[in-house]
Amino acid sequence: MKKTLILAAALLAVGAAQAQSDTLKKIKDSASVTMGVRESSGALSYTLGDGKFTGFHVELCQQVLGDVQKQLGLAKLDVKYQPVTSQNRIPLVQNGTVDIECGSTTNNASRQKDVSFAVTTFVEEVRIAVKANSGITGIEQLTGKNVATTTGTTSVQTLRKHERANGVNFNEVYGKDHADSFLLLESGRADAFVMDGAILAGNIAKAKNPADFKLVGEVLSVEPIAIMIRKDDPAFKKAVDDALKSRMKSGEVARLWTKWFEQPIPPTNTKVGMAANENTKSAWANPNDKPMEDYAKK
Repeated sequence: MKKTLILAAALLAVGAAQAQSDTLKKIKDSASVTMGVRESSGALSYTLGDGKFTGFHVELCQQVLGDVQKQLGLAKLDVKYQPVTSQNRIPLVQNGTVDIECGSTTNNASRQKDVSFAVTTFVEEVRIAVKANSGITGIEQLTGKNVATTTGTTSVQTLRKHERANGVNFNEVYGKDHADSFLLLESGRADAFVMDGAILAGNIAKAKNPADFKLVGEVLSVEPIAIMIRKDDPAFKKAVDDALKSRMKSGEVARLWTKWFEQPIPPTNTKVGMAANENTKSAWANPNDKPMEDYAKK
C-alpha cells in the first residue's frame, strides 16, 4: 500500500511538472501570456514608466508572441508584463509566473540545468564603465577600488577569473538592478561598474551627461544573451525558435538592432551608438542555443 501511495504521488508530481511545462496549452486556455521584462537593461529591455516596457528584446518577443497567437488560432492574446530582476528571473520562469523572459540573460551551462534558452539573439561583451576623468584604463587599476555589480549577475565573477585580475583586490558593491548599479558609479560610491557592454552603453546614453563616462579595458568575456523559457517544453521552445529564426533569415532582427542600438530611442531620443559585433552577426547567420562555455573554448 505504501509503495502504491509513493508511486501515485510520484505520478502526480510528474503530471504537475508536465502541465507546468505545456506553455502553449496554458496560453491557449487563458488567451494570455506573461512576458518577463527588465526595468533598466539598456536598450534590450527597459521601462518607460506607467507599466510600459520597450527595447530590442521586448519588441522581438512581441513579434514572437504574435506568431504564437497565429499558431494557436487565437483572435486575441493578452500580453502581460512582469518586471523581473537578476535575482528572481529564473525562479519566476520556473514557477510559471513568467512564460517568456525578454531581458538580458546570459545562457550558460549552470542555468541550462534550471531553464531553457531560445536561439541566441545577441552575443554580449562584458566591459568596465568608469567616469571619464577617473584615470582608470583597465583591470589592474581596480585594486582598492569599489566595483559595482548587479545582484544575481555573472559579471564580477567573470572579472575575478580574468587572467589580468591576478593580484587585483577590489571591493564589490551591489545594486539591486542595473540602474541602481549605474547610480553607484554616477554618485561616486563605486569607481567602476562591470557589466554587459550593451547595458553599460544604454545607461551611459541615458545619463544626464553621457560624456562623463566611458568604457575602458579589454573585453572581459563573451556571453550569449537569449530569451529564457521553461525547461522541458520542446513545443514552446520550437515555436519561439522558429519565430526567431524566420526573423534572422529575413533581416528583421538586424533591422530591430539598428532601430534600438544605432538610432535615437525613447524617452530621451539619445543613441546607444553600438553596432552589432561579429559574434552577434554569426549567431544570426547560424542560429544556435550554445551556452557561454562554448564561446570560451574558441
